[in-house]
Amino acid sequence: MFNELEQYVLEHIDAEPDHLYRLWRASNIELLHGRMVSGHLQGRLLKMLVQMIKPKNILEVGTYSGYSALCMAEGLADDSCKVYTFEINDEMEEFARRWIDSSPFGHRVTLTIGDANILAPGLGITFDMAFIDSDKRTYVETYETVLPLLNSGAFLLADNTLWDGHVVDPAYDRDHQTLGIRRFNDHVAADHRVEKVILPIRDGLTLVRKQ
Repeated sequence: MFNELEQYVLEHIDAEPDHLYRLWRASNIELLHGRMVSGHLQGRLLKMLVQMIKPKNILEVGTYSGYSALCMAEGLADDSCKVYTFEINDEMEEFARRWIDSSPFGHRVTLTIGDANILAPGLGITFDMAFIDSDKRTYVETYETVLPLLNSGAFLLADNTLWDGHVVDPAYDRDHQTLGIRRFNDHVAADHRVEKVILPIRDGLTLVRKQ
């Protein structure tokens, strides 16, 4: 039933652009963890959120294949707006650059290979939007790095915050990634600097607004 409902949703939203569909397929065929790609539904949501928020600069922590960065770049108002995306795994560079460079919106994306927690503060840029989809074990640390880089009223999105339901499953009480996400969710829930809501789509998407 869930798969039927998911298919129904995909049939009633904007179509996935051809370049992104081919990137999604290549990610699932060529990469070890293709499921990590944002995909059709979340990609269209990211684009629409960018169109709503109208950011000048977006910070992404965790590029992976480049799918989410390109979705956000597609939603930007014009070429003066940029997505600054960081990927810590240098083995992803060739794949991500190939797809970003061949995309109609790749010129709006700046890819840096390295640790965003170290490198992003050195950009000297403030952001109107951020998307965190990196190591779940250090989500809190990444959040605390990114939040000071956001302008007042900016939005931060954190992916995978329901983690296939593992956040409420005692069987995962010793799993470090699950514990990292639980710690992040508790941390954000208690953070009076922001407004927050968890959207139960795909693997959970937390939307945070900096006051």
